[in-house]
Amino acid sequence: MSTVALMWEARAVEGRGNELLEWARAQVLAREPVRREVLRAGQDRVLVVTWWEAAEGTATELPELPEPAADLITRAVHRWRFESVEVTGG
Repeated sequence: MSTVALMWEARAVEGRGNELLEWARAQVLAREPVRREVLRAGQDRVLVVTWWEAAEGTATELPELPEPAADLITRAVHRWRFESVEVTGG
């Protein structure tokens, strides 16, 4: 098993950042992650990070947030997928 972090980031149409934030908070995933954090930044951007425990080779099967309505965002959602790596030495 490894830990996988999925990052989802979107930029709202100017002035609609709070609406995008509430939309992201309201999204229900097919199953619950180990942890879920919702953050906001300038320029009406919203970031959602979810952490999952996944067997090797199954990270592509994890549920992700969908695209919001096109009239709520200024561009396509950006997505990143990270897998934990063992830290050795110091």
